Amino acid sequence: MRKQKENSKGFEILQKIGRSFFLPVSILPIAGLLLGVGASFTNQATIARYGLETVLGNGTLLNGLLTIMMQVGITVFKNLPIIFAMAVALGMVKKEKAVAVLSSAISFLVMHTAINAMLKLTGSILPDGSYAPTVLSGALTKVCGIDSLEMGVFGGIIVGFGVAMLHNRFYKQKLPTTLSFFSGVRFVPIVSILTYILVGIVCFYIWPIIQNGIHAIGGIVTNSGYAGTFIFGFMERALIPFGLHHVFYIPFWQTELGGTAIVDGIKVVGAQNIYFAELASSNTAKFSVEACRFMTGKYSFMMAGLPAAAYAMYKCAKPEKRKLVGGLLLSAALTTFLTGITEPIEFTFLFIAPALFILHCVFAGLSFVICHIWDICIGTTFSCGLIDFTLYGLMQGSDKTNWLRMIPVFLMYAVGYYFIFEFIIKKKNLQTPGREDEEEVKLYTRADYNKKKESKHKKTNESNNSVAATILRGLGGVENLIDIDACATRLRISVHDSGIVDENILKLSGAKGVIKKGTGIQIIYGPQVSIIKSEFEEYVESFSEN
Repeated sequence: MRKQKENSKGFEILQKIGRSFFLPVSILPIAGLLLGVGASFTNQATIARYGLETVLGNGTLLNGLLTIMMQVGITVFKNLPIIFAMAVALGMVKKEKAVAVLSSAISFLVMHTAINAMLKLTGSILPDGSYAPTVLSGALTKVCGIDSLEMGVFGGIIVGFGVAMLHNRFYKQKLPTTLSFFSGVRFVPIVSILTYILVGIVCFYIWPIIQNGIHAIGGIVTNSGYAGTFIFGFMERALIPFGLHHVFYIPFWQTELGGTAIVDGIKVVGAQNIYFAELASSNTAKFSVEACRFMTGKYSFMMAGLPAAAYAMYKCAKPEKRKLVGGLLLSAALTTFLTGITEPIEFTFLFIAPALFILHCVFAGLSFVICHIWDICIGTTFSCGLIDFTLYGLMQGSDKTNWLRMIPVFLMYAVGYYFIFEFIIKKKNLQTPGREDEEEVKLYTRADYNKKKESKHKKTNESNNSVAATILRGLGGVENLIDIDACATRLRISVHDSGIVDENILKLSGAKGVIKKGTGIQIIYGPQVSIIKSEFEEYVESFSEN
């Protein structure tokens, strides 16, 4: 029993970590869009290739605008460590979140300032601001304008977690009457600053050791060649049902686990950072395969495989239900193809036939391997749909990306997914959408939620909260709630007692599925979850106001 509780607590913590990582990841699409468009159309080789000197050449209005866009995108990527610090603190605290975000930003600067002071005191940074000859190349960098150790987003994560712990412990701290002004939330930034002076000093001594360890772990995957690539691709999909995939892939994208490279004389760490540094460089003749091996593999099953699986489910539906189920499946397939949001389809067969999901994970791993073998180098910001494929594949040219080699991969995955899914659905008589005995045709997407929305306009103000009320009833009431949050597709709840959580009631609210692990509850809705979260929070807050 004790071990089970420990496992449950661990899952709850990982769930919080996952949602904390998701926030900074969710801003990457706009940053990547600005960088991708800006870098593509200010690249002199591209301008010359298409004869656009008069429109996009140096000194033109469009060139200036595109240069600004590129620089904005670069700035976001360069400052991801402090963004992660604030986002992790935001996701890990329970109350007074704004104070935690402010404290984490201050603590991040304090930590690197302390490291900077230690580097100067030990002679690693010379009086004129240059680095001592004994400093290893790439070991130091500028962080928010401060010369410090190259810690990447790990530095931000260290701050975010630490400040969150301090905040949860001290945001209600009482002090003697004479110091009462500094009690409560005002005490949090004070204790955080003092703590991170010490953390900065400690990091000065231990981070080089940790850095060597990270190199070693990343080397295992890197040196495992195609086997390491397969493991990465398989695990990235396999963790989707638990909502922990962000925890797994972010370190590869943003830290030395994903490799290091020298771009324009500057050391860059992390697969995604390497790609975007190369994207911004006019000297890049071809993108790094070693970086793209952790990104490109998702395009084939997101743009070709899963839409083909949706078509297979459509063809397997009963003839009289195909018209009805076609709209649902088409919507899900288009969402996957255009944006790379795959969960509406993945969760449909995950809950109906888990074996299909495992097979899908295997195909995902193989996709990463195929792209690695064929040197296909198409980066991504968030998810691998048509938008990212156009920006980072088509617009960059096949010489730099080998995107043309992706076409046969698309064909192979489309055909493979279609025939394998069709065969298994018919062979096992799986109850995919349109094959159910009931009259209702149900896809595990937003169908139920849309049904609720249609009825909302016909009821009173009280019934306008029917979805929120159903969720609250399924979770066991206000008293059972600890924390409410959401990622791209799931409502993530922490409760006191998961035993009173009723999955059947939660599904009445339009949920595609419910995942319970100890006190961590994930309710899967799809892309509209942010609206559901806001409405649910307002509904819950109305109880405290009353």
